[in-house]
Amino acid sequence: MLILKILRAAEWAALRANGESPGAPIDIADGYVHFSTPAQAQETAAKHFAGEDGLVLLAADTEALDQDLEWEVSRGDDLFPHLYRPLKLSDVVAQWPLPLVEGVHVFPQEALADD
Repeated sequence: MLILKILRAAEWAALRANGESPGAPIDIADGYVHFSTPAQAQETAAKHFAGEDGLVLLAADTEALDQDLEWEVSRGDDLFPHLYRPLKLSDVVAQWPLPLVEGVHVFPQEALADD
């Protein structure tokens, strides 16, 4: 199953430059890298990235993250995937720009497909 991570352009650049990243400031503060399922990603973008342009959407495969991934209750009592180690560039299996159009982030259809 693919899970999704939204990064700002500078965070994505740092991940590419360093080969790994502790994530965004919220990830560092919470002690894990926040991910969303395809069904949760649009709400995550609206809630945590409202009005932000220049975002990048990353996909990772849960099977590759297996032992470091925890599914924990969060927003709306829904289970969210949390990665308890730095995000590695090698974890990223796909990436797409996440443009802001008329105040709404436009997700690529292939990222929202539930596997």
